[in-house]
Amino acid sequence: MIINILELLENSASKYPDKVFLADEKKSVTFAEAEKTAKHIGSFLTSKAHARNHPIAVCVGREVESVLMFLGVAYSGNFYVPINRELPADRIKVMLDTLQPEAVLGLAEDRVQMEDFSCPFYGFDEASKAEVREGALALIRRDAIDTDPLYAIFTSGSTGTPKAVMVSHRSVIDLAYAYRDAFEITSESICGNQASFDFDMSVKDIGSALLNGCTVHIIPKDRFSFPVKLIAYLNEKKITHCFWAVATLCVVASLKGMKNETPKYLKHVVFGGEVIPIKVLNYWMEHLPETRFYNGYGPTEITVNCTYFPVSRQYELDEAVPIGRPFSNTGVLVLDEHDKPVRGDGVGELCVRGTCLALGYYKNPEKTAEVFVQNPLNTSYPEKIYRTGDLVKYDKDGQIVFCGRKDFQIKHMGYRIELGDIETAANALDMVGRTCCSYDNEHRQITLFYEAKEKIDKEVREALKTKLPKYMVPSQYVQLPSFPNNVHGKIDRKRLEKEYIQK
Repeated sequence: MIINILELLENSASKYPDKVFLADEKKSVTFAEAEKTAKHIGSFLTSKAHARNHPIAVCVGREVESVLMFLGVAYSGNFYVPINRELPADRIKVMLDTLQPEAVLGLAEDRVQMEDFSCPFYGFDEASKAEVREGALALIRRDAIDTDPLYAIFTSGSTGTPKAVMVSHRSVIDLAYAYRDAFEITSESICGNQASFDFDMSVKDIGSALLNGCTVHIIPKDRFSFPVKLIAYLNEKKITHCFWAVATLCVVASLKGMKNETPKYLKHVVFGGEVIPIKVLNYWMEHLPETRFYNGYGPTEITVNCTYFPVSRQYELDEAVPIGRPFSNTGVLVLDEHDKPVRGDGVGELCVRGTCLALGYYKNPEKTAEVFVQNPLNTSYPEKIYRTGDLVKYDKDGQIVFCGRKDFQIKHMGYRIELGDIETAANALDMVGRTCCSYDNEHRQITLFYEAKEKIDKEVREALKTKLPKYMVPSQYVQLPSFPNNVHGKIDRKRLEKEYIQK
């Protein structure tokens, strides 16, 4: 039985020692080199940080060293916490104050920035050249169990206050196996990494490579702004699998990125993070009829994804793509407001159980207790579930369909409204790109943000009148050439509300 993610690395290093594990724009590292370097870093940390299962922060960018430092932290018996070096200093301070990490790892360029904080900083070059302490590493592994934390990733959630979600080795190991089985990942697969390493979507790439001995190419950030260059890169590296945020697919579709060239080797595309506009999905499917597409769903608290749906056809613009069914060894409950199972086509909160559940929020027992709760359907023994806060229903085929967020449910003009229903109707309009809604409770005002080259408020409003009841039609419209995205590639709703809503 595999109980530690490092066993996956060591197995692949034994089977494919000279095969490229990770490659960025400037360098690559084989599985054997990754194992060796990670052991050096782990040994270095055991001599500096005399702790187990404690946080070690890692400054990350789009380079192979980020992942090597993650693995080095795992060898030290601690858990890594990625800190994006591009974040504002105030945000980094809040994260470090929350963690109080044993140390901070980073590249030489990170040292100056990190000197502003009180945590001890160690550079990659120094750590990766330390003498390997095989005895110390063996003792750490001897005492390890699969529920030890592997990483913590910060997520602000709906409150805006950052919380560090702790995830165990077992959860990531199970995710890697589930991905292998669902998406036909083999040692011959080549993954194109889009997600930054402080975003949990990147765990899909890392875990898949460690388990299957396949290669991950870290796609340069600038390629995602120029779809023609992005497609050329995918073909140059012969990318077969992409686990991407919806926003990336939207950029390619909106700029007609596959007009002259399509990804020739791409076999599987798993998208997620937010609801995909149907016109975007159809664009990709029209240009890549032999590629298989999957809608992946899951918050950080359940280790990236807990359900998925293989898309087998193109959808009408006003249809919703299901989020599907659970991965193996994952259970889902759909509960109403009284914590009873929803029947028929009723809407309820999606709750999740199984080894995918995170350990909780680091040093935040109150927030942990709010959402990681006893299964209300089981009064016989302890069983934790995670309340996602997402509203879903079952369709006629038994597939789960996402309906919106509990915190996006509003009371307007006496009616209970899901803002997601308005967004679905707006996303079906050919005249706009992505859309999202906001509600000002004080002024009783629904605002629709939409992407378009020019202001077409009247046209959008008239079109929505034919799709929605009068009380659901937004009263304010904000047109933008393109939406701002947050660091994880999702629509930055808070920034839209702060900068563009007129009150």
